[in-house]
Amino acid sequence: MSFIVRRMTLADVPQVHAIETATFPTPWSEQSFIDEMTKNVCARYMVAEEDGQVIAFAGAWMILDEGHITNIAVSAPHRGKGVGKAVTDALKQYAANLGVQYMTLEVRRSNLVAQNMYRKLGFIELGYRKRYYEDNGEDALLMVCQDMPEPQEDFDDIPVPAQE
Repeated sequence: MSFIVRRMTLADVPQVHAIETATFPTPWSEQSFIDEMTKNVCARYMVAEEDGQVIAFAGAWMILDEGHITNIAVSAPHRGKGVGKAVTDALKQYAANLGVQYMTLEVRRSNLVAQNMYRKLGFIELGYRKRYYEDNGEDALLMVCQDMPEPQEDFDDIPVPAQE
């Protein structure tokens, strides 16, 4: 399997939204992703792409020295192949380049596959949020990672134009 990881553009939104909709019981709207890309100055997103198709994405809000992961999803045929880890690693690098010292996330208590991936990426359990998920009232496990990569000296956070 050969894929690249890059910053998300507005042109990626329809494919990202399709993965989001297929993955989560209460998905974000396509407009939410557009707003993240155009209005939320704290939001940063990465995508994994194979043969011109988005196969995974990861996003976070970068606020001062904290990064909060908002969503990570991998298309069903590409799960279990390291794509989720790669796109999340890239997001951690992006965050570190912006001065983020630690990242947080919530994950369903029942989602052991995601929890295992997060542990491999250096996240540890911090606690839980009772009845966090609106669709079924499931608790969320709160995880944090302080094991951030070294910032890249040649990093540039210039916005990426929409790809046609």
